[in-house]
Amino acid sequence: MDTYLAIASKRDVRAYAETPIPDDVVHRILDAGRLAGSSRNRQERELVVVSDREALAAAVFAPENVLGAALVVAIAGSAGGFDMGRAAQNMMLAAWNDGVVSCPNGQRDPAAVELLVGAPVGAVLSFGYPAKPRDPESRSAEEWSARANRKPFDEIVRRTV
Repeated sequence: MDTYLAIASKRDVRAYAETPIPDDVVHRILDAGRLAGSSRNRQERELVVVSDREALAAAVFAPENVLGAALVVAIAGSAGGFDMGRAAQNMMLAAWNDGVVSCPNGQRDPAAVELLVGAPVGAVLSFGYPAKPRDPESRSAEEWSARANRKPFDEIVRRTV
């Protein structure tokens, strides 16, 4: 998939099909997080595949996102928020390239999440095939962009004089 089309067509999705994600796709998703840049190349994060979904679900704001997902990954460590975000976005776009949707999940109880994962957690991501299939190539990137629920381009972008 074209990168801009992936960016324009990707939406956070919280309803997943029961279809498992193949190991090679899981590996690509995780490797995309590993490959994300980091401040001074310190790489102060780790990607933790969470098995105890019920315990994690009790500590996030939208437990159904975690309980219904085929894959849940916590981005943990001492990396700053920007570096955590770079890894998260890489993984979510790599997943979308393979037709896997995703959603970041807010932590209602960060201490419980840290205890479960074994390190401070900057982001919790849920992944799965969409319950309602979506075809990114059904529209052009420009059409997806125009349909996005975002502020208009000219409201967000400005230049200094």
